[in-house]
Amino acid sequence: MVGRTLPLTAFAAVFVVAVVVLSATLVVPVGATDDVEPVPFEDTFTLGLTDETVRQTEARGFSIPRVEVYYSAYKYVVGFNSVGSYVAEQGRTGHEQRFGQPVAAFVSDYAGANASLTEDGYLTADGEVGFAPAEETVVVVDSRARLPSGPVAVPFSDRDAAAAFADAYGGEVVPWEAVTERVTARDPASASALRGAVENRSAWANQSVAATTDRERSTSIVVGEDAESLDAAVAAAPPNTTVELPPGTYRTDGLVVNKSLTIAGAGNATTIRGDGNGTVLTIAAPRTTLRDLRIDGVGDVGSRRSMLNTSEIEGLNWSKNVELAYGRGDAAVRLLDAERSLVEHVSVETPASGIVTLDSRGAVIRESAVAVSGGTQEGFMGLVAMYEPIVVERSRFAGGRDGIYTHRADGIVVRDNEFTDHRFGIHEMYTSDSLLRNNTARDSNAGIFLMTRPSGNLLVGNDVRDSRVGISTAGSRSYFASNVVADNGRGFNVYSSQSLYTHNTVVGNDVGLRAGDALATNLLTANDIVGNDQAATASIGPLRVWTVGDRGNYWGPVPGTDTDADGHYERAFRPTGSVDARVRTTPGAWTLARSPAVDLVRTVQETVPGLRATGVVDVAPRTTPARPETLETLREPGNTTEVAG
Repeated sequence: MVGRTLPLTAFAAVFVVAVVVLSATLVVPVGATDDVEPVPFEDTFTLGLTDETVRQTEARGFSIPRVEVYYSAYKYVVGFNSVGSYVAEQGRTGHEQRFGQPVAAFVSDYAGANASLTEDGYLTADGEVGFAPAEETVVVVDSRARLPSGPVAVPFSDRDAAAAFADAYGGEVVPWEAVTERVTARDPASASALRGAVENRSAWANQSVAATTDRERSTSIVVGEDAESLDAAVAAAPPNTTVELPPGTYRTDGLVVNKSLTIAGAGNATTIRGDGNGTVLTIAAPRTTLRDLRIDGVGDVGSRRSMLNTSEIEGLNWSKNVELAYGRGDAAVRLLDAERSLVEHVSVETPASGIVTLDSRGAVIRESAVAVSGGTQEGFMGLVAMYEPIVVERSRFAGGRDGIYTHRADGIVVRDNEFTDHRFGIHEMYTSDSLLRNNTARDSNAGIFLMTRPSGNLLVGNDVRDSRVGISTAGSRSYFASNVVADNGRGFNVYSSQSLYTHNTVVGNDVGLRAGDALATNLLTANDIVGNDQAATASIGPLRVWTVGDRGNYWGPVPGTDTDADGHYERAFRPTGSVDARVRTTPGAWTLARSPAVDLVRTVQETVPGLRATGVVDVAPRTTPARPETLETLREPGNTTEVAG
């Protein structure tokens, strides 16, 4: 009849029939390898080892067995560095929902490549290692073959070649179909492994602090009594003694401390003042202590790049250029090859950088304050850490481009600090295995910003508010736990891969979580994501399944019931979906979300590879918060309570 509309359920039924017919043209048969070939591995979306680990492994002449997979619901080829990383990904929650089924798989072929092991068991190959269809290969498992990252399985297209390798180096030859049962998939993003890493880094930081603060030195020189100036006192003082600075102002035009000393003031009543033309104090000796004083009179060249001419930087590698640009500008204090040194109870006012550490492993900056003049567009960095891990704790950073900037400072620990009014509160570049714990950041473009594909970073108990972005992640195999991101433009930029996000509280942001273009391999569980204008957004890409096992996240009340009384709704929740995203803002959306019509459409989308929805889905949303006390504190009117940690 003209003008008559179908009931919603009838329309859905017609839609289901139509899309099932259409889907027949979209499905690629599993195992259809005739029309696909392996691609150059660098052209794949890569999982497994980090870029830095791959670079170091190949630089040592070792060979990495790799896997390339075409999936039915993902348009790019996925590459895996090691068979074990392939096996780990196949077992992740929601893997098939994200990628579909494998259409074709290719593995490194060591037949004819003269594969062997070094004395330490590292895998090498003298000949060319190509790719072979996975189903046509056998794999040597449980041999002595390994890489710096751990044991590896070694594939061969020829069973006799595989048997010869196993005879020489141990192990067993199994068909490709058996690798998921026979290859141990170590998951570096497991909760227990990541919690253990947090405690290990904390223990290292505690040991570093104890080693630097438990340092008693007798006074050898009192400035003003035994020497006329600070420079003269440092020159005259025997190593491993204390130079004492009574209340007053002590001028220097760039003092270099090249012996292990303690320079101790009388708190804010003692000031070391530079001449405004460069770095005030350079510590160039290990186990040096600077404490209980103020520093000002710093030069205003934050970046040395402006002082370099082209001839000075030609031929330098990128990392060295960063050092010259960020690590060699003016600063109140520069630590250079000053391992196990201590800066404690020091207050800095600077138009450039505050503290710079270069190659100073185990140095400790604690209970200090750096104020950079000019806000986020002027000045430079509060603290720059390069090349070695240090500890920064219980300090305050205000103003400047970044509160703390790191470059290849793997293992750095930054804990219990305050950051205010920065471009980025903490900005990590090419830095892995760091621990950022219990820091607070306010009024910045981003509270914490990770870049350049790091791995193994641990962000625990941080509190970021009133910023454009709370925490922006990157890299892989990292841990984001028990953080608070509230009242920001975006709470989390979820730009990492193979990382675990758990027990974070994401409240009152314009966007709670923003999923980026990275492979959808992150694990999100037991997070509280409520009261945001948009709970989540996602760029193009495969479906992100934000559930671990049968445990999802708390999105507030959502359509559905908990029929099993296990604390999780039986119905999946799609925070980026056209219906679920509007259940609290659009009249009728809640009812529509529970209708049979929507259930039918969702069923088709979940079962037909060519029609799988993109965006985000939580297949087991929680009925109650994971951290109710933290959430309740944030909801209190006029709350200004710090909840980090």
